[in-house]
Amino acid sequence: MHTKHTALLLVDVQQAFDNPSWGARNNPEAERNIASLLAHWRAQQMPIIHIRHFSVHADSTLHPSQPGVAYKSEASPAAGEKELTKSVNSAFIGTGLEGYLHQQQIECLVIVGISTDHCVSTTTRMAGNLGFTTYLVSDACATFDRRRADGKLFLAEDIHQIHLCSLDGEFCTVRTTAEILRTEFA
Repeated sequence: MHTKHTALLLVDVQQAFDNPSWGARNNPEAERNIASLLAHWRAQQMPIIHIRHFSVHADSTLHPSQPGVAYKSEASPAAGEKELTKSVNSAFIGTGLEGYLHQQQIECLVIVGISTDHCVSTTTRMAGNLGFTTYLVSDACATFDRRRADGKLFLAEDIHQIHLCSLDGEFCTVRTTAEILRTEFA
């Protein structure tokens, strides 16, 4: 696959996720890995698309009125890089992303971001269902501990691994940052 047909899709790499209200998180290296992939894509002049979540809930750390909607420094867009905003889990709903990908003849997506089990997973599932060749970078995404209504705690790393396992081979191919960086998309 030619490099111009492979885009790096960064999903919700936003400062809001540093807020303690989200709880304990796995994969503290995610942002470093995202930065490595972003630097590689830029050096190769490959397409880059930034997705940012704008919550419709005024009390959310991701509401447009909150400072948390800003990109994390490791994932700030450079001039000319495509930016889209969304208000639901999927980067394909209400954003024009699918049309943009077709217009740019992008056939392959390499997906990174936060959180593995919400917006990253939903976007990955839709990308696969829409026929895009899709890679999800396991060590360039992260999630948070979650507590069920009855109080049972599920650890972030377990949630992360279960989602990667569920997605791999069905909706995408799961790879590490190092594996992606060794892949030739030319």
